[in-house]
Amino acid sequence: MINSYASSDDVAVAIAGAQAGADVVRNMYGQRLNRIDKGAGDFATAADVEAEKRILGVIRAARPDDAVLGEEGGQQGAVDAVRQWLVDPLCGTLNYAVGNMLVAVNVALRDGAAAVADPFSGEVFFTDGESAWVRHDGADDALLTPSPATRLVDVNLDPPFPSAPRFRAVDLLAHPEFVERFRPRVVSTTLALAWVAAGKRAAYVTDGGDLSRSVHFAAGIALCRAAGCVVTGIDGAPIGEAGRGLVVAADDETHRLLMSMTRPRSTRRAHTEAVPAQRLSGPQVMK
Repeated sequence: MINSYASSDDVAVAIAGAQAGADVVRNMYGQRLNRIDKGAGDFATAADVEAEKRILGVIRAARPDDAVLGEEGGQQGAVDAVRQWLVDPLCGTLNYAVGNMLVAVNVALRDGAAAVADPFSGEVFFTDGESAWVRHDGADDALLTPSPATRLVDVNLDPPFPSAPRFRAVDLLAHPEFVERFRPRVVSTTLALAWVAAGKRAAYVTDGGDLSRSVHFAAGIALCRAAGCVVTGIDGAPIGEAGRGLVVAADDETHRLLMSMTRPRSTRRAHTEAVPAQRLSGPQVMK
């Protein structure tokens, strides 16, 4: 059956891979799974490992010459390969291990197609790098439309905190303007990025380094860019090698407000008077 993907385009491969991983995650849910220690409080489970194997099986059958960087298996193929797939087979392992269904399966071709699957809702969010859609249990694909209407902002509070004390997500949650304008939701899976692209969340905020080529974030970033979200680092700069963390907002106004809350007080006035950040859409996927 995997061989049928050999003639598929990259979007179909990304979707098939994400769905294959999601099937494993869903089928193994609730089982007693041993934890594979990764150090620093991080771990994987047998579901992470098996889901990645299934995803790699899809990619190898369809694109045998492509390189892959997997969360569990590491680099396979040349690091500087022109075509490299970034795979996170179970984003939200901490949630999954305690019976929480807020998890995602991420598959992204660097600078190309990407898919994020929710194993429990049946939704698959995907992009060809120009537009972004959602597919649900065989229903017609629907175009993703970001919207700030919910006023819900997902904030990642997981360590490390490389930008502290200049930026701390917990301080953002206590900011008077944040309390007045938004309502926080705290997650630890990049499913939240797909929700921003789909209009289920107004924004997503996380600290960190360069996340543009991370197996955890690449697929979600691709979706949000293709859907027309505003995508920057926590300092408002474009994400990339010198980037710091990630702020994804449904529109310019939401992004501007969040930027004004995360900058030091001395720079907030100047920032709020600046030109709003540009929307990043179309073929600018993971530049």
